[in-house]
Amino acid sequence: MSMLVLASGSSSRRELLERLGLPFQHCSPDIDERPQEGETPYRLAERLSREKAQALAERYPHHLIIGSDQVASIDNALLGKPGSIDRARHQLEQFSGRRVSFLTGVTLLDTRRHRLATHVDLTSVDIRALSREEIEGYIMKEPAIHNAGGFYMEKLGTALFDGIDTTDPSALIGLPLIALCRLLREAGVNPLLD
Repeated sequence: MSMLVLASGSSSRRELLERLGLPFQHCSPDIDERPQEGETPYRLAERLSREKAQALAERYPHHLIIGSDQVASIDNALLGKPGSIDRARHQLEQFSGRRVSFLTGVTLLDTRRHRLATHVDLTSVDIRALSREEIEGYIMKEPAIHNAGGFYMEKLGTALFDGIDTTDPSALIGLPLIALCRLLREAGVNPLLD
């Protein structure tokens, strides 16, 4: 049994973690993802990643638990996951021709040593000026209603972009692997050696 646990039900996060070649288990935590009053997008991403990891601590008492979550914002105003086609359409209309910030939190909880470390990665995406037809075409081909921002960067969503400003491209997909590798090394796990 692996000592690494991914606290997520996301197939995209599982695929990203598989890139490191380390065995892991995955389990979807049950937490309240609603923002707290006055909570900034940065603090929300940080808190949700931490709470996801902590939600599995009792179940996995001798493990390294990875929690991650992503939030989107424009001008520091929080944008939730669309949840419906109509809201996805509205978000894409709102994004058209603008810069959208994606904050992706990652937490590593070492339940063996009772240590916790969190990192939040900022990725800025410049969305092209989109026509109504392009928005409808995207929604028909890829209704990403459960993703922050209403699109899949790892799929057709890149056709919506003018550019990306990031230090870690994997963060936009949902799990910042560069930061995670650093957190794992600090916990004694090196993907290059283990």
